[in-house]
Amino acid sequence: MQPLEDVPLAPLCTLGVGGPAAFLVEARDEASVIAALEWARRYGVSVRVLGGGSNVVVGDAGFDGLVIHMALRGTGWREESDGSTVLHAAAGEPWDGLVESSVAKDLAGLECLSGIPGRAGATPIQNVGAYGQEVAESISAVRAFDRPTRRVVTLSQTECRFAYRDSLFKREEPERFVVLGVDYRLVPGGAPTLRYPELARRLETGGVERASLSDVRRAVLSLRREKSMLLDPTDENSRSCGSFFVNPLVTPAELASVEAAAKDAEMPRYPQPDGRTKLSAAWLIQHAGFSRGERNGAVGLSTRHTLALVCHEGARADDVVAFARRVRARVEERFGVRLVPEPVFWGFASLDDGLPDERLA
Repeated sequence: MQPLEDVPLAPLCTLGVGGPAAFLVEARDEASVIAALEWARRYGVSVRVLGGGSNVVVGDAGFDGLVIHMALRGTGWREESDGSTVLHAAAGEPWDGLVESSVAKDLAGLECLSGIPGRAGATPIQNVGAYGQEVAESISAVRAFDRPTRRVVTLSQTECRFAYRDSLFKREEPERFVVLGVDYRLVPGGAPTLRYPELARRLETGGVERASLSDVRRAVLSLRREKSMLLDPTDENSRSCGSFFVNPLVTPAELASVEAAAKDAEMPRYPQPDGRTKLSAAWLIQHAGFSRGERNGAVGLSTRHTLALVCHEGARADDVVAFARRVRARVEERFGVRLVPEPVFWGFASLDDGLPDERLA
C-alpha cells in the first residue's frame, strides 16, 4: 500500500479551508483501512480519519500525517427476535441516505436526524443528535479496529459510553479505535420522536395531527433548510460545519448565575435527567451581542443561524479560529459560560477546551 502524498484537504471538508495532508489513503474496504493503519504504525506516522469533512477544521499548514479517507460502502438489514430491525452500515455510507431508507421502510429511530451531513462512521463518535433525538438511542453495536491490539472488535452500546455529543471514541480514547461499521436497532412501525418543541410546532402549524415518520423527516428537512443547515452549494452559508458550538450543560448553581446575568425569563433552558440544564448556545451567542450575518473579514456567522460559523472567499483556518475565540470570549464574559466547539481541529499545536490555544498562535 502506497499513500498519496501532499493531498489538499480543503476540497474534502465543508468549510473549504486548511492545508494538505502529508499522506492520504482512499479506503474502500476494511482491508485497506487496516493496511493503512499498519503502514502508519510501521513508519511512526500520526493518523486521522476523514469522512464527509463536515465536522473538521484543518489548520492552514495542513496535517503532517496520514489521513484515511473513509469510503467503505455497504448496508444490510436483518430482523431480530424481539421484533426490531437492525440496519448495518459501513462507515463510509452517506448518513442522510440511511435515514431516508429507514423512513421509507417505516422504521423508527433515525427520523429526526434527517439532513445531517457526513457519513455513518462519524455518528457514534460525536453521538450525533438533533431535534430531540440522539443516535445513541438506536446504536446497538459498533464494529471497529482496535489499534493497540490490532484486532477488529465489536463494541456494544454500553461499551461506547455515550453522553451528550460525546462517546468513548471522542472523549476517553480518541485515537484507539477506527470505526468500520455501525449497527442501528430500529422499530418497525414505531412512532416518531416528537420531543423537540420547534419540531412539534412545525408539524402542528402544518396541520399534521398524527405525524408519520415521513412527516417528521419532511419537517426536519424544512427546518434545517431554513437555517442553512443542509449542504447546498447555492447557499451563501454553505461553507460551514453546521452548529459550531455544543449547547452547554450547566449545574443548578451555574444556571442560577446565568439566569441572573441574562435577566430574561424567556431564556431557553432544557432540564436534563442528571439534574443539569441544557442551554441554547445560539441564544447565548445572540444575547452576547452577535447578530446573524456578522462578519470579520472572510469569516462570520450564518445569515440564518447564529450557531453556524461560515467561511467566505479568501477565508483561512486561522480566521475561523480567531472568530470562534471571539465568540467564545464574549459569551463567557457576558454569561460566565465557556462554549466548547463541536468540530475537531487538525494540525494545531495545542487545544484549550477544544479550540486551538491562542497562546501558541
